[in-house]
Amino acid sequence: MSTIGILNVINAEDKKVATAVETVLPKVNDAIEHTYSALKQGGRLFYVGAGTSGRLGIVDASECPPTFMTSYDTVQTIMAGGTGAFFKAVEGSEDEESQGASDIKAKNLTAKDVVVGITASGRTPYPIGALKYAREIGAYTVSLSCNNYSLISQFADTEIEVVVGPEVLTGSTRMKAATAHKMILNMISTTTMIKLGKVYENLMVDVHASNYKLVQRARHIVMKITGVDYNEAARVLALTNNQVKSAIVMIKGGVTYQEAEEAIEKTNGYVRDAIAYALNFNV
Repeated sequence: MSTIGILNVINAEDKKVATAVETVLPKVNDAIEHTYSALKQGGRLFYVGAGTSGRLGIVDASECPPTFMTSYDTVQTIMAGGTGAFFKAVEGSEDEESQGASDIKAKNLTAKDVVVGITASGRTPYPIGALKYAREIGAYTVSLSCNNYSLISQFADTEIEVVVGPEVLTGSTRMKAATAHKMILNMISTTTMIKLGKVYENLMVDVHASNYKLVQRARHIVMKITGVDYNEAARVLALTNNQVKSAIVMIKGGVTYQEAEEAIEKTNGYVRDAIAYALNFNV
């Protein structure tokens, strides 16, 4: 085949992924509702996988602190072979259920937590072992696979089986299967954070402004929501140590930093409610 011919085939297969994900949205919804409830009560979200599945978990979990200002404990990934396996395959590390169980146990898992076992085939022992242990202690379990009637589904409170069909390169689940799973992990983390009040309209108001790019993003978010100019956004953010939520509530509510913090605390972090609460200070 010509290069463009190969690309057309891959692209045609990739188009099927979003449709496959659409069919499992009710299951994804269930997983998110339980994850939201767990995190709201101080629980944690764990992704567990081997190879590409583990790498997808690390990619999603690692973006939560800068995007949503979560602690590094809130969303974590347990990967077969350890974090070093992210860069270099550790063959055979996925073959022991007991290892998956012991690795998740080492995180002091509790009944308040949620564990998502990721495996394209649906039969990888490592995440299965983790889900088995999680169920034993009462944690909520979710399976994410790409085959109907997957083995791992038997150990999940919510089973998500997103059937994308055979890969262009037979058995290379880093392709369609991985794309589908990345889409779903993005949905789980992003929607949960939206429900926790870390988003206002479509803006990341809990962004952790830890570098120049993110400081600039924080300023532009404040400008867009409040209508102030760049210099005023920078001035107010300096008073809040670059906390976007506080800056927005200060400007929109016409209150001090301390009053903005009180409003945010009283409204569980929801910016719209915090602005309304802050406005009452001046009534």
